[in-house]
Amino acid sequence: MANADIPAPDRPKSISGGRRRFIKKFGKKALLTVSNIQTKQSLVPTTPFVSVDHFDFLPQFEEHWQAIEKEAQAVLKFRDDIPGFEDISPDQYRIAKKNQWKTFVLYGFGTRLEKNTALTPVSAKLLESIPNLQTAWFSILAPGYHIPAHKGVTRGILRAHLGLIIPKDFEKCRIRVDSEIRPWQAGKVFVLDDTYEHEVWNDTDEERVILLFDFDRPMKFWGRFLNGLMMKLMKMTAYYQDPKKNLASAEDRFEAAVKQAGANLESMSD
Repeated sequence: MANADIPAPDRPKSISGGRRRFIKKFGKKALLTVSNIQTKQSLVPTTPFVSVDHFDFLPQFEEHWQAIEKEAQAVLKFRDDIPGFEDISPDQYRIAKKNQWKTFVLYGFGTRLEKNTALTPVSAKLLESIPNLQTAWFSILAPGYHIPAHKGVTRGILRAHLGLIIPKDFEKCRIRVDSEIRPWQAGKVFVLDDTYEHEVWNDTDEERVILLFDFDRPMKFWGRFLNGLMMKLMKMTAYYQDPKKNLASAEDRFEAAVKQAGANLESMSD
């Protein structure tokens, strides 16, 4: 994803390579420099959570959250065919394990996934209204799962969470960003800066589902310029190319599963 976690030093050799080693060696220092510039160029607060009042496109998500939730429920009928985050982005092996954190992607790296969004027309239409949308996906967290502390890679991206299917004991299903902790609530949106250390707990026996989407931080010219340049450079690396290929494969497999289920239902009705 556009704001994926920086890989840990003990990354398995199977997902290493020349480009990854180059980024590991030089990337962190460059990202820190760019982040400092983006902080100064930001037109909104650079706090861990950013008030939704700064974004006029967010209220419509709360207004139509039940329609989005209905589409998520339809997708969840094929839960076993939804990939784990680690299947899409192998570099996330430290924070996503055993398909306990599943992702149904609607937009990846600024590109709409046409087959997936065909199943979620309301969500897709709403997402089209977001300026400079980078990624969007249904984030599905298994009961009892803990996502360890990690950080995103660029302050040029902000992340929104819309609560859809939230455990009854919602206060036990929560996210920490820096020192602030918030639970999810159905139909409510919040915005965070994931370059701050953050982690997630679902200390309940119920599944948690949210719509997660990333968009460009509002910035002055040089902040926007640097962010655009950095995104172009990232798209030349394996961090972009590998998930892009995996997204296409996952989308095809999910489409096949839906078609097969439809064919099975049709044959039963004959």
